[in-house]
Amino acid sequence: MHLLHCDTPPPPRMNDPMGYVAHPLSIAAAEEVQRHILAHEEWLEDANQGKMFGVLVVEDEKGNLGFLAAYSGLLANRNDWDYFVPAVFDFQQPDGHFKREEAEITSINKRVALLEQSPLLLKQRTLLQQAKAAMDEDMKRWKVQAATAKQRRDAMRSGSIPCTITDEEMLRESQWMKAETKRLRQRHEHDIAILQEKVGAMEAEIGKLRLLRHQKSDVLQKWLFDQFRMLNALGEERTLTDIFKDTTAGVPPSGAGECCAPKLLQYAYKHHLRPRCIAEFWWGKPLEGEVRQHLHFYPACRGKCLPILQHMLLGLDVEEPLQPTPMEASPTIVFEDEDILVAEKPSGMLSVPGKAGTASVYDFVKHHCPQAEGPLIVHRLDMDTSGLMVVAKTKQAHQRLQAQFKHHAVEKTYVARLQSPLPEEKPHRGTINLPLRPDPTDRPRQLVDPTHGKPAITHYEMTGPDTVLLHPKTGRTHQLRVHCAHPQGLGTPIKGDPLYGTAADRLHLHAAILTFEHPMTKKRLTFESKPDWSKGQESPPQ
Repeated sequence: MHLLHCDTPPPPRMNDPMGYVAHPLSIAAAEEVQRHILAHEEWLEDANQGKMFGVLVVEDEKGNLGFLAAYSGLLANRNDWDYFVPAVFDFQQPDGHFKREEAEITSINKRVALLEQSPLLLKQRTLLQQAKAAMDEDMKRWKVQAATAKQRRDAMRSGSIPCTITDEEMLRESQWMKAETKRLRQRHEHDIAILQEKVGAMEAEIGKLRLLRHQKSDVLQKWLFDQFRMLNALGEERTLTDIFKDTTAGVPPSGAGECCAPKLLQYAYKHHLRPRCIAEFWWGKPLEGEVRQHLHFYPACRGKCLPILQHMLLGLDVEEPLQPTPMEASPTIVFEDEDILVAEKPSGMLSVPGKAGTASVYDFVKHHCPQAEGPLIVHRLDMDTSGLMVVAKTKQAHQRLQAQFKHHAVEKTYVARLQSPLPEEKPHRGTINLPLRPDPTDRPRQLVDPTHGKPAITHYEMTGPDTVLLHPKTGRTHQLRVHCAHPQGLGTPIKGDPLYGTAADRLHLHAAILTFEHPMTKKRLTFESKPDWSKGQESPPQ
């Protein structure tokens, strides 16, 4: 436990690692760790490539406060640096079971690679391909000859050309050609079978090695997960295999148990230290495709950590996860007729029903217009985003509005406050084109992925040092939030963004202008809405 140079009293309840605003004690501890990182060149280079660090403020049995520090995975290829808590299970020991089995699996990989690139195997595969090609060519040529001979016999039988042979001779010729076709195929198939047997024997050996590798990897992975015996505040212990058995995947993901929060809590429980508050911050540049800001605090990842922490936090008095606070009790109706309704959604409200007990625009419209036909919702705003939404009150209106969104005929303008001024090197207006896809290990976060991501395009225009108008041309999940935060976008997250920046009172993103064609009258309509931030008013975009 390290000394903590801060006089702030600890919070009455432990904060939830999955959603929090960093407590002053956690911030003070994180600053201590950051100074320590800068002072150690032996692993600073690796840290600068991108690494999550964590701090846990703890209280010992005498009531003294201090903190623990951790990093996710390895740091400079080690998991045993003195300043940080150790791994829950150290599988990096050179002479340990994991390393021995890993070395054997690596040896199998090398044997497979050597066999796959064996000159003999490559030669036999080439000969087999050539034999198959020769068979195809000979069979085609023979079929042409047989067809020509048949046409000649048919012509002689019909009298269109002089008959030079008897009917009996024509019959024998036909029978011979059919038999020769069979013999020709059999000769080629015999040659191919010999080559296939040679290739098959070598490929069978490769297949056995691959199967052995797969079996050994599965056994080793399960053994490894069984070594991670995670404690909770009640003193109960569960392996990762047991913790993840009831999840959708049924097995732990790679790297489970190696993140900061599980390491910190495990060490605290083992050494009879009471956890008081926790925080994780990113150091260095973001990993490829991710949106991470240097020194910003982030919640624990959902894919690897959520099931583990649900077990490890049992017995602790933990705060409820941080939830957005709605600015208003219900949407404000901006326009309504018999076909459509335009409403301003407050931050903190869902577009469609989701979590039990959480209000949604859909619920509001169903209550306001009980006679309206479904499905009502044409497009959505993130729960944290406020602003204009158009809702259909009839099926025909819904179909026509949906077609406009599909063909990008709807114009949308958002206004956002950025967490910090736009970096000097960024132009004050332009286009961001960063394809997006979900992060399967940490939903609902999105990743930038030029290869597998879906197109995502946003035009932007700065209207102040930290205020921007955003015009999305596509509608991907979290598109504006990622395009603002990513280094190849604006390079600074939207203020109050808990996923890609730093949590605050709310997400400062507002759907300010909405233009579309009325689904029935065909009249072009434009609606504007002022963003009502928690502190003061913003003028609407002009």
